[in-house]
Amino acid sequence: MSERSANRTFGKRAQNHVLILASGDRVRHMTVRPWMAVLSACTVGVFGIGYLAATSYLVLRDDLIGGTIARQARMQHEYEDRITALRAQVDRVTSRQLLDQQVVEDKVEKLLQQQQALSSRNGKLGALIERAENSGLSTDFTQPAPIEPLAYEKRADATGGVKAIEKLMGLSGAPSAAPARAAALGYARPTSGESTSDRADRLFSKVTLSLKDVERDQMERLEQLTDGAAKTSEAIRKIVVRTGVALPQDDVADLAPVDEATDSGETAIGGPFVEPVDDGGFGQSLAALDSALVELERTRAQVRELPFGNPSPASDITSDFGNRLDPFLGRLALHAGIDFRATVGTRIRATAPGTVVTAGLTGGYGNMVEVDHGNGVSSRYAHLSTVLVNVGDRVQAGDIVAKSGNTGRSTGPHLHYEVRLNGQAVDPMRFLNAGAKLASYMK
Repeated sequence: MSERSANRTFGKRAQNHVLILASGDRVRHMTVRPWMAVLSACTVGVFGIGYLAATSYLVLRDDLIGGTIARQARMQHEYEDRITALRAQVDRVTSRQLLDQQVVEDKVEKLLQQQQALSSRNGKLGALIERAENSGLSTDFTQPAPIEPLAYEKRADATGGVKAIEKLMGLSGAPSAAPARAAALGYARPTSGESTSDRADRLFSKVTLSLKDVERDQMERLEQLTDGAAKTSEAIRKIVVRTGVALPQDDVADLAPVDEATDSGETAIGGPFVEPVDDGGFGQSLAALDSALVELERTRAQVRELPFGNPSPASDITSDFGNRLDPFLGRLALHAGIDFRATVGTRIRATAPGTVVTAGLTGGYGNMVEVDHGNGVSSRYAHLSTVLVNVGDRVQAGDIVAKSGNTGRSTGPHLHYEVRLNGQAVDPMRFLNAGAKLASYMK
């Protein structure tokens, strides 16, 4: 009923589509039904939509790939810029380290030069201090111990120089000795935020101050020794001048030792003139001390040539120098010497080195020995029982020249002792008293 209605409506019956496939003698029929057409259309639509989707995806995908490549390129550039900045920073750090290392090396080199200068000074000071000790000057001066030479290891940073400075300060090595040395120098261990360069600067300042303290102590001690030598020499001269003897005052140029190889008696020296090295006046102070010690030695040598000894130390003085009643004539007369109570045979000693100019009977002196000490000074020993030297003999201070007796114009055994300046008799007590005062200066 329904089909009929439909046919009446559209005027004809719906016909099915037939698909004929022929291949040679074979013919095949395929009826295309509506649902198959719909299915085919859907399939074509799906494939079309897929194609369009794929095409759109490929187009969009090219944009994504381009964006990704651009993003990767930007990231690569950023990484390259970062690496370049890091390399520049490393170069700056390396340059700073090299600069710090060079600065530390220069400072260590200066410290080593100061160390070498101090070691050289110690050698020069040692010889002069030994001479000063031999001269009897006070030398209660402790020289700094020589610093062990350093082998500075060059490294890529400045820590090698810091360790070298610490070694120079005595802060490396024995743990027990380091704290005491660090306390003495005001040394503090590095803080966490302190750079190697700052640490090296601080250590260098401490060591420099310490070395300057040593140099200052050396200079002060040199000045003390020079002043002590000059004062001792001057004190000796003041004592000697009271005896009436004037010691010659030598110039500095005349204080140099005489070269035995020269006939003129002048020291053979010479060489091209070179400007002196600036050593802060240390060389000049050494020269001043050397001149003062030479002057002191020369003064003492001159004093030792004068008759400041006692001809009979165990004997008492019974008669002084000056006017007295003559024991034979009973009238006033000049007693030109002093008399020592001495029994016959008492040994008589020369009071200073010299040459024997008289040895034998000499008028009222009886047996007499006269010794010429040079520079117009001579000593006489009279009323001797035995003369033990001959004219021309060279005697030293303390040598036995005779034995006491009672010869010549004498009332009993004793020793008559005279000192003469340029042939004039002077009071021997001046020389005996001066000799007692000079004993502390003639070490």
